[in-house]
Amino acid sequence: MLMTTASSRVNEAAPPFLNAPHFAIGSVAVSCEEADRELVAQLQRGDDQAYESLVRQHGRAMLAVARRMLRNDDDAREAVQDAFLQAFRAIPRFRAEARLSTWLHRIVVNAALMRLRSAGRRPTVAIDDLLPTFDEEGHHAEHIRPLPLSVDSALESAETRAEVRRCVEQLPEQHRAVIVLRDLQELSTAEAATVLGITENAVKIRLHRAHQALRTLLVNSLTPGTRPL
Repeated sequence: MLMTTASSRVNEAAPPFLNAPHFAIGSVAVSCEEADRELVAQLQRGDDQAYESLVRQHGRAMLAVARRMLRNDDDAREAVQDAFLQAFRAIPRFRAEARLSTWLHRIVVNAALMRLRSAGRRPTVAIDDLLPTFDEEGHHAEHIRPLPLSVDSALESAETRAEVRRCVEQLPEQHRAVIVLRDLQELSTAEAATVLGITENAVKIRLHRAHQALRTLLVNSLTPGTRPL
């Protein structure tokens, strides 16, 4: 009965977020800790209105994560539907070790990763093939080509923004996830570590490698006469 109610509440509250083909990705107000605690308490009591509140408060941010991971609106909406149902199942065990929004991010990232692994997707490039190499003296083994334009310039037009997104899509799943969480969703290192289930130091290392790899992909993609990987 609880899951039937939860599923219906997802569908009732979803239209503004999950059923729209496009939405504006922006900063989303996150409830204060006290409000989150009250919402969790209501959810754990089985309050129907709390289910709707959870979807409306956090649905847009979760959908933004899913779209950036999957780059397909239908897949993203389905991943968020799955994530909310998982959250409703798990809410009786939620003990506030992390912020509610961080906990939800972890669930939706895992749901998106499951979809990436269970279906054929655009091939990714091995991360080591995209990282700079060094000689015995610690110098770059190859000439480092500069980006043909600044990152800000790359984001000014729809064409180059689409190319940046295409390059992010080529990164391995875990490196794509850390860029989505830290650079696009602007989570803190600690929050990203909680979402990904790794240490803060591992987040920093993974993000550094992801940035290096993304730079290589962008250079190959945006430099005239260079064949993209």
